[in-house]
This record gives sequence, C-alpha cells and structure tokens, in this order.
Amino acid sequence: MDSEKAGVKYDGTNNAGDRKGSIYETYSPDNRRTSVQGRRISAVDDIFGEIKEGGPNYRNVGWLGTAILMVKTQIGLGVLSIPAVLDTLGMGPGLVVVIVIGMITTWSNYIIGTFKKNHPSVYGIDDVGYKLFGKAGKEFFAVVFVLFWIFVAGAGMLGIAISLNAISIHGACTAIFVAVAAIIGFALGSIQTLHEVSWLAWVGATSILTAILTLTVAVGVQDRPAAAPTTGEFHSNWKGVGHPTFEAAISACSSIVFAWAGTPAFFQIAAEMRVPEHYTKSLVLCQSIVGVTYVVIGVVVYYYCGSFVSSPALGSAGVLMKRVCYGLALPGLIVSTLLFVHIAAKYIFVRMLRDSHHLTDPTFRHWATWLSCTAGVTIISYIIASAIPVFGPLVSLIGALFGTLMCFQPMGAMWLYDNWHRPRNARWYAMASFAVFVILAGFFLMIGGTYGSAVDIKNTKDRTAPWSCADNSNSVKSAS
Repeated sequence: MDSEKAGVKYDGTNNAGDRKGSIYETYSPDNRRTSVQGRRISAVDDIFGEIKEGGPNYRNVGWLGTAILMVKTQIGLGVLSIPAVLDTLGMGPGLVVVIVIGMITTWSNYIIGTFKKNHPSVYGIDDVGYKLFGKAGKEFFAVVFVLFWIFVAGAGMLGIAISLNAISIHGACTAIFVAVAAIIGFALGSIQTLHEVSWLAWVGATSILTAILTLTVAVGVQDRPAAAPTTGEFHSNWKGVGHPTFEAAISACSSIVFAWAGTPAFFQIAAEMRVPEHYTKSLVLCQSIVGVTYVVIGVVVYYYCGSFVSSPALGSAGVLMKRVCYGLALPGLIVSTLLFVHIAAKYIFVRMLRDSHHLTDPTFRHWATWLSCTAGVTIISYIIASAIPVFGPLVSLIGALFGTLMCFQPMGAMWLYDNWHRPRNARWYAMASFAVFVILAGFFLMIGGTYGSAVDIKNTKDRTAPWSCADNSNSVKSAS
C-alpha cells in the first residue's frame, strides 16, 4: 500500500512534513512505501534497492553538498602540480592546456549527468562499459575505475606524508608518516554515505583553498622561494613559452588531466543526490570554482617562483611559510584521501551487495563487507604510496594511465551511444565530430603520457627508495 495514502507517520511527523534528512524528503510519494512490518517508511531506488528509515540513506545529498563534493574530488592533489606544469610548458602554452582540458572534462562531466538521466540504473562507469561493450566492457572499466581511485588514494597518502614531514621538519621516518596517512584514510573513509562525508568536504575544500591562497600571498611578498639560492639578488625566471622534450611536455599535460580527473567520481556523487535534476547546477558551480582557482593559483605562484617552484607547490614558500601552508592544507589532504578511499570502496561494496537487502540493512554481512572494502583499498593504496614515493611523477602517471581513460574516451562513446540514431543535421555532425575528437585525444594522451611519466619517474632526482625513511619534502635541506 502506498505510504502517502496510508497516512503513515514517523516520529510524530506526517508525510506532508517531509522530515529533513529522512527519505520523506528524498523521495516523491510515488516511490515511498511501508516496510514489511508496516512500521517504517522505505523507498525503492534503481541502484540501492529498498532504502529504509533506520538504515543508511544513500540518496540524501543536496545540490550544494553535491557541488562541494565535486570540488573536493578535484581541488586537492592536482592543483599542487599546476605551477610546476607551467614551468615545463611555459606560461602561455600551460594556461592553454589547463583551460582546454578543463573544457573537455566539463563536457565529459555534463555527459555523465545526461547519461544517468537516460539510464537511471547506471551507478558507475562499469555500468556504462556494459551498455557500450557488453560484459567484457563492464569488467574492464570496473578494474580501471578501482585502480584509478586506489592510485589516487595512494597519491593522497603520499601528500599527507609530505605534509607531516614539512610541518615537523622531518620529525619521523617517512615510512611512518605514510602508515599514519593510511590509518587516517581507512578510519574516515569508512564513513558510509556521501551525505555524511559532505560536511568534511566543506572543511577540506576550505583548508586547501586557504593553504594555496596563503601560498600565493607568501610567494608574492617574500624575497625568494624556498628552493632559490639563499644569497645574491633573486629575480623570477618565469618564461612565456617553454621548450620541453616530448616526454616532459606530455607528462606535464598528464598532470593537468589529473588535476581535472574528478570525473569518474561524478557517477557515484550523482547517484546519491536527493534531486538528480539539480546535477547541472552543481556541476556549473563546481567547474567555475575549480577553473578560476587553477588559473589564478598557477599563474601567480609560477610568476613569482619561476623555475624554483616546487611540486607539490606548497613547498615553494620560505621555510616558515612552507610549514604554515602545509599545516593549513593538511585537513584538505586528509579529506581528499578519505574521499578517494570511500569512492573505490563504495563501488566494490555496492557491486558485491547489489540486489541484496544487506546493502541497506545494517546486518553483520553489511558491516563486514563495507569495512573489508575500505581496509582492502587502504592497504593497496598504502603499498603504492610507499613503492612510488615521488609526488609529481606519480600524479602524472595516474593522469596518463587512468585519468584519460576515465575522463575522455568513455564520455565520447556515451554521447555516440545515446545520439547515434538521432536526426543527422549540422549540430549532430558537429557534436559527433567533437565526441570522436575527445576519444582520439584521450588515447593520444594516455599512450604518450604513460611513456613520458615512466621516463620522468626513472630520471627524477627526488626519487627515494620504497619504504624509505628519507625526507620527501626537502624540509631538512630547507631548514639548514
């Protein structure tokens, strides 16, 4: 029986009241019903099945919370590599790459919203793979999606370790700091719903933005960046056009892809929206904030630091401000890492328990599966962070090997899948050509960027041994 017609009440509030935070507010009356016992309200979702009062509500993120989750999946690790990318490519070409890749990924993010509207049962990019290429496509994209977020979580843990090293002036073995980052990522990443995580995303976004704005002011007013010679007069040697090798240039482009590579998380964020029709509004707000931040921070920091810019960029200020900036950024780096752990674990969790009441009922199997997923993701991410302890090249490798495959090729194919049989007019041919361009550009960046990143990791001077105690923040050198 329909719960609205039955006049069912919850905690003294009738259905017309739509108690905030409950599934009254999340679902229309047509999608609500009483539970089997007739005592609780439940609702049926295309992805999560029956969502009940008293269990986790996976459909309760508002449009503003959605926007901040989108922002936090992007502004974090990626922005810290942009000034170094401008140094490689030069100010002019670097800004062009930042803006063009931003425009392509914005289109990709928009396609996610329209595709989910057309196919409500799509939860992740693996569901897209199934529609496009059958079971083989589903399994392929499932593996790539999980590996992407595991690698990104590893980069997040490495960022936390660098931050702790900088704040403490290498107060402990780096391997210990990476382990601490992994423990934090597991504990906070095990929060069950994005609605509950969204307030942490506010904290994280505020933290990282405050840190990079502080860095921007610091490099503008200080005598010289931290990596510059300590004697003699300093003048920034920024350049309008760089002359990098192919490997360096394509690796730099891959770092920009990584900076915009929150795209695959948008599937899951959209799936937990209270009102999916607000997706585009959230997306526009997100991309506007991210785009302005990337351009302003990249230009100002590189202009004042020149070739002495650090990667991560927070190390570019003087000794004291370097510690201050990393201290301000630490909550943001923690939130980024917990989000990456959460997203990968949530995908595995939903896939394992989908079409089972254990997905939404707080049973032993529910909790054992969820904590096993977060623990497994954390352990593998920790191994990656310890085995590849160089921030810039790791970011570039993730952007090239996984970022393009998550942000470019599938979205072009998704547009073609939904629009192939539409009337062929000038607009159709223009959009089809753009979709094909996005697919081809993705393959070019993926192949070339992976090669360039591998060469970069091999040749980097900052590389330390796996599970090393060596300082990965250059704090000891800076403090001397």
